[in-house]
Amino acid sequence: MPKMKTHRGAAKRFKKTGTGKLKRNKAFKRHILTKKSAKKKRNLRHATMMDASNEKVMKKLLPYG
Repeated sequence: MPKMKTHRGAAKRFKKTGTGKLKRNKAFKRHILTKKSAKKKRNLRHATMMDASNEKVMKKLLPYG
């Protein structure tokens, strides 16, 4: 059986935590920032965990973490 390949696009966007969950950065922080409040921009800075409904599929793309 050959090795599984890591999905390189997913590898650049997600990191596995020690418990095996996936950590991701939030969207909507790249451009058109003038109309967004400081509070919204501040809250978008922090990373968050991937939603459980998507996690099973994403873990297949990242077999070696």
